[in-house]
Amino acid sequence: MPPLDPAVAATRRAVRRALRGRGERRVIVALSGGADSLALAAATAFEAPRLGIVAGAVVVDHGLQQGSDSAAAAAAAQARKLGLDPVEVRSVVVESGGGPESAARTARYAALASAAAAAGEGSPALILTGHTRDDQAEQVLLALARGSGTRSIAGIPAIGSAEGVPVLRPFLDEASEVTRAVTVAACAAQSLEPWSDPHNRDAVYARVRVRERILPLIDRELGPEVRGALARSADLAREDADALDAIASVTVDRLLAAAGGHAVEAPEMTVRVPVQVLLAEPAAIRNRIIRGVSAAFGGYLGREHTRAVAALVTDWRGQKPVFVPGVRVTRRAEELVFARQIGSPRD
Repeated sequence: MPPLDPAVAATRRAVRRALRGRGERRVIVALSGGADSLALAAATAFEAPRLGIVAGAVVVDHGLQQGSDSAAAAAAAQARKLGLDPVEVRSVVVESGGGPESAARTARYAALASAAAAAGEGSPALILTGHTRDDQAEQVLLALARGSGTRSIAGIPAIGSAEGVPVLRPFLDEASEVTRAVTVAACAAQSLEPWSDPHNRDAVYARVRVRERILPLIDRELGPEVRGALARSADLAREDADALDAIASVTVDRLLAAAGGHAVEAPEMTVRVPVQVLLAEPAAIRNRIIRGVSAAFGGYLGREHTRAVAALVTDWRGQKPVFVPGVRVTRRAEELVFARQIGSPRD
């Protein structure tokens, strides 16, 4: 018996490691037809039955380019040939607004979550996606270019969720050896024919420019191992971000419970935060508490908004209330009072 191709072996190890020990008995592969998801489909088709797991696939046709339906049908045919069952193609409408990539992602994950809910027996099936460590390196560079914090630099999580449905990305695990080159090699070794999405070569997208121009330049100047180093930076940033979020959430939960709950629905409801509680924390925790309390009102604060609220604590000079998305924050004596923002602020 000939030795197993190294690329095929790497993809199978990653899937086996990711699925072993999980409770889900059904999984669906999010299949685009590209090399990454096709290699994932092949590895899942091999490993899932050996773990007692039923594995299918869903191909999402975004309808954004001519011939997308044919590409989706071809991907579905290869999935069936691999032995995945059931396999279905779901067509979606990509709404305008928020940028084409974001809108397509939202539509895609909504379709996957719906398919997973329908496929499960009592609970949703587990969604598998084919993101690789190369995707992670790209995500880190994009986050750094935007001046983001640890949560964004943490990149794409290996374990996540979409509309309450669990999502697993086997090739993103820190122990994974799977890069984009590996998935291409794995497809070639198994006579699989990946589809090349024209959008993945369109330089109008920042991610494509990072992939096609910036990372190759880094490879030439600093060496190809930098991609792995960037992905490791994401792993380290995620550990820190998870720890800081957990520490801050203890205080946020206590403050919200004192105010009557985690979802502040009544327009007149307020959350009172003692200034000394915030002063006692380092900035990383203080800012997370501010964002966590604001989120209870539906407010999602960026860096500048958070700093404006924090200044009521650290640089108090009798300022007027701070109006940030969804929230009005007022300092009253030794408390910050968070309330829902109704209408526009007045001077």
